[in-house]
Amino acid sequence: MSPRNRELLFLLPAVLVTTIGFATIYIREAERLEWASLSYGGIFLGLFGLVHVAERFLASQADPYLLPITALLSSLGIMMIYRLNPDLALQQAVWLLVGLGVFVFVLIVARPLARLASYKYLLGLAGIGLLLFTVLFGREVYGARLWVRVAGIGFQPPEFAKLFLVVFFAAYLADVRELLAVSTRRILGIAFPPLKYLGPLLALWGLALALMIFLRDLGTSLLFFGALLALMYVATSRLLYVVVGTGLFAGGATVLYQLFPHVQRRVDVWLDPWADVQDAGYQIVQSLFALAEGGLTGRGLGQGFLITPSGRTLIPALETDFIFSAIGEELGLAGAVGIVLLFFIFVWRGLRIALASSDDFVRLLSAGLTAIFGLQAFLILGGVIKLIPLTGITLPFVSYGGSSIVANFALLALLLRASHEATRQEEARLEAAVRGPAPENPVVVGPPAGGLRGLRTEGRGT
Repeated sequence: MSPRNRELLFLLPAVLVTTIGFATIYIREAERLEWASLSYGGIFLGLFGLVHVAERFLASQADPYLLPITALLSSLGIMMIYRLNPDLALQQAVWLLVGLGVFVFVLIVARPLARLASYKYLLGLAGIGLLLFTVLFGREVYGARLWVRVAGIGFQPPEFAKLFLVVFFAAYLADVRELLAVSTRRILGIAFPPLKYLGPLLALWGLALALMIFLRDLGTSLLFFGALLALMYVATSRLLYVVVGTGLFAGGATVLYQLFPHVQRRVDVWLDPWADVQDAGYQIVQSLFALAEGGLTGRGLGQGFLITPSGRTLIPALETDFIFSAIGEELGLAGAVGIVLLFFIFVWRGLRIALASSDDFVRLLSAGLTAIFGLQAFLILGGVIKLIPLTGITLPFVSYGGSSIVANFALLALLLRASHEATRQEEARLEAAVRGPAPENPVVVGPPAGGLRGLRTEGRGT
């Protein structure tokens, strides 16, 4: 079965989940089944079917599992958002449509991916510009200054800035990775590469983190930092960068803890949410109650207690930060583990793409995009279950948020384009191996007869 046919086959479970989920919610709310509830599956299949057809022309050899995983996560997200707030679900469906359009657009313009590397400094400055724009014109929500409103539409520029900066980091490291792996001086007994090669990378990274301090968002700062450390390790294979970088981030996080009260509050709530259960610790405590109430198989779709009869949610920001809690209550441990496994498979396939790529830039870009995606999922899932302090970022493809879903569809398109190019390069290598190398000096077989017409050579190039 070809990759695209396999992809089409695995899109069917997402359609089935969407159809059954909306039908179940309709029955729960209206106590009867309507044709409208069954049409959502067809609409969903039509949207992703169009994207699938576009992919057949633009990335025919791409990984066949990433798009079905994305479709399943998106369908579960819209289904749960509809359960919590039908109006927000309609807005999320519109953003999903925009995200699919951006997905096709990125597949078109990123052919080949090496074209992006040619504009690495421009893309890096664009990422910094988006962060600076947020610092100047953003408004503060829950302590973080991330939201910007343009023409009445709110969005988060850092969601797109992270993609631009990952492209810059990957392109720059592809150019200097061998030089960064060579140590020319020692500082406190630690070998470091030439500063002129490490300097531009550290300057842009430091500027990005400085702007994130003004934005007061530790979660997004950790995403940038984690992506850079992953790329440095992949490019140089030196664990030193990871150790030193982790130490620097720990020091920076300590400074942020001392400077910003909302960071202190989140850490204190993580350590003991019961100390202020009526205020700061209310969200995380209710989240833990919801996950415990779900048990092994859940209370059933539409049967959870997170929404009161009047339609009010018991957890603030339930459709964004704590949507995993709603999934855990209504679908139980089985459904929650299923979501986590989907993210694991996504990251695994992304790392396989990086390993299969022979081009340095494509390999580093795939690793960076996969790292930032996996780290974002870990941060929000870990925060919801009280494994780490809550950072307030969205769960990719599942949580409500237009900026997040559009940016992640762009990330998906870049990964699929990298997969397509890696597969084509591998096929070319296999064909070259089957043909064998051409001989350097052709051997003449027999004397020439009839002039040049009688000249025969062994191998190619007769």
